[in-house]
Amino acid sequence: MDFEEALQVVGEFGPYQKRAVAVLLLAQVYMACQSMLIVLIGASPQYRIEQQDEVPSSQQELIQRVTFTEDIDSIVTEWFLIKQQAYKVSLAGSLFFAGLLVGNIVFGPLSDRIGRRPVYLAGLFLEVIFGYVTAFAPSYEVFAVSRLLVGLMNGGIGLVCFVLTQEYVGKSYWAMTGTLTSMTFAIGIALFGALGYFIQPWRSLATAANSSGVLFFLLSVTLPESPRWLYCRGQTQQAEEVLRYIGLRNGNPANNLMLQRIPTAKAGNHGNRGAGVLQLVLHPVLRQRTMVLMYVWYACSLVYYGLTLGASEMSGSRYMNVAMYGLVELPAYPLCIYFINKHWAGRRKSMASFLCLAGFACLCTIFIPENTETLVSVTSLALLGKLMVSAAFNIAYVYTSELYPTVIRNAGLGVCSMSSRVGGILAPFVPSMRAVHTSLPFTVFCLSGLSAGCLGLLLPETLNKPTAETLEELSNPTHNRVLESKALLYEDDKWKSNYK
Repeated sequence: MDFEEALQVVGEFGPYQKRAVAVLLLAQVYMACQSMLIVLIGASPQYRIEQQDEVPSSQQELIQRVTFTEDIDSIVTEWFLIKQQAYKVSLAGSLFFAGLLVGNIVFGPLSDRIGRRPVYLAGLFLEVIFGYVTAFAPSYEVFAVSRLLVGLMNGGIGLVCFVLTQEYVGKSYWAMTGTLTSMTFAIGIALFGALGYFIQPWRSLATAANSSGVLFFLLSVTLPESPRWLYCRGQTQQAEEVLRYIGLRNGNPANNLMLQRIPTAKAGNHGNRGAGVLQLVLHPVLRQRTMVLMYVWYACSLVYYGLTLGASEMSGSRYMNVAMYGLVELPAYPLCIYFINKHWAGRRKSMASFLCLAGFACLCTIFIPENTETLVSVTSLALLGKLMVSAAFNIAYVYTSELYPTVIRNAGLGVCSMSSRVGGILAPFVPSMRAVHTSLPFTVFCLSGLSAGCLGLLLPETLNKPTAETLEELSNPTHNRVLESKALLYEDDKWKSNYK
């Protein structure tokens, strides 16, 4: 029997798979805490500088004159990251996202080569170790390097973790596990805000947020290798053993289960990767789509992370703001599912509309006084912008996979992923533009959202259109759209952990 038939025998989503997926979902909470760590431990309190006749000639002299007027324990107060040193807070955040970029590039192919489980466990173990280095860093330089290394591991295991939630279960459950993974990440952001409220010293907060990773690592040690990966790599006997174990734990013993043998490798799948990326530049239709999509992904990432990382700068409790910025994402998922499958909305109009609405929400904040206590405030409009851009980002995953033919889809998604990471690297610096003018960050988010939304309208609609498998079909008017089934809405969601 083939692999899908074997999964139906042992159970596509039985009790054992539910426990395994639950462990992987808990790991998303840990990864969310690490992603948002700089938001709270990098909080900058109000301060005053004692006025003297002479201008401070060195950082040490400036430190002696500074008095912080807020009772906040953060890396800013410990290492006096103010004035000319203030950029170091944003730099630490950017280093984390740079690590995510490298981690996605390195860990994806590595897990394809040596297996999901060893890469996931090694990455999670090292992230916990580097997380403790962050908490006990004796200097800013050690702290910054540790954030880069945590980001490297976070980006890698985020991808592998997501793939495992898909490969442990039957394809009919991929949409559910994919959506649950993204929702759990959002819940993790909210839980980190609550944790920060109860544990405010930055070293204690970093230690507590990282210690959950120890528990999740111990739980993850019991997870088996992906049977789907073993089967695709030609290790059929090992795949059968894992499936029999899953069947036994599910209460469906399958002692006589036998998988049909397949070749151990398909050479044609690996030699065309470079040519695939080149086609994105040479093919006129793909070139135009790729340029538009790269900017859309860049803008989504810039606005998404920029708004989230700027939560501590908003009026009100910074801990409540962080929690709300996580919870506000949850309605985005049903919104996406509803709109993108309606013939009057579709993928193109839905994505463009959500991006423009995010831009308009950020635009409106410019005209609202900073400390307004009414229902319409800067914070509420920023939360609305976060909801809209989250919805647009989710649609972009599905829409992008539909715009590329099957033979080049991986290359297209990879290029868009790289572009989104550039937005993530720049995002920590945008909230710090408040030092120039309080409305400047929202002006950047507004222009990014509106411009990306307008550019998105240049793309073709893909709803209920036939699948394009080859480059030649892009020129055929009846085969220039991809993926029409609602059931496949989040089937390509395994790419999503590359970007969030």
